[in-house]
Amino acid sequence: MDVSEQFWSASLEELTCGYVEEEEQYVCLLCGKNVEKGIIYPDEDKLYEAKRYIRVHIEKAHQSVFTYLIQLDKKVTGLTDHQNALLRLFYEGKNDSEVQKELGIGSASTIRNHRFVLKEKERQAKVFLTMMELLKTKDKHAPAFVGVHKTAKMVDDRYNVTQKEQDEIVKKYFPDGVDGRLKKFALKEKHKLIVLREIIKRFESERIYKEKEVNEILQAVYDDHVTVRRYLIEYGFLDRKSDGSAYWVKN
Repeated sequence: MDVSEQFWSASLEELTCGYVEEEEQYVCLLCGKNVEKGIIYPDEDKLYEAKRYIRVHIEKAHQSVFTYLIQLDKKVTGLTDHQNALLRLFYEGKNDSEVQKELGIGSASTIRNHRFVLKEKERQAKVFLTMMELLKTKDKHAPAFVGVHKTAKMVDDRYNVTQKEQDEIVKKYFPDGVDGRLKKFALKEKHKLIVLREIIKRFESERIYKEKEVNEILQAVYDDHVTVRRYLIEYGFLDRKSDGSAYWVKN
């Protein structure tokens, strides 16, 4: 299961913690880092058991779960830019007057109204989540949709893909199997997205790649590796430094 799949299948409690516990390890839901149980991990002259170390990792690599989540695209969070700014300041511990001054809007009472609206959004989300959980026991005809990768830069109808549809398209474009070469680079945007999902699996999630290494991996997939590389970045699967000196999987 890749990072995005683990992220979307995690419980609210697990998402709040930022990691999921498996039989032999803890897995960071934000980047996929694995911390094996039964091992003592050194960090800055301190020793940590696995469960404590995964929390140290989240703090050092991501600052906090909140910091990571608030940076996700608005299509993923459902927040407006204004709501995003308010939540950031509330999380920093700013009072209503401080928030009002920093954003330069209304008055302290205006900020209190915004807090009320956000609280209403929370209540609505709880009711909606509960209904969706209950629906799972009744809706026997719901198809299994493939989850949206959480670093997606745009979320639209292209992401309306069932598991069955994805399996069929992958088989079409990778006739020799997912480890083989790509038959052609899809013209349809939905097909392109599905193909890119498979290609990114050839990269290690915690590794920094040089451009030459990226090109070598992609050349083994498709002759026009430059185009594939560009779309991996455009779709939010791969990121890089502005000078192209380093590439990494965007988690």
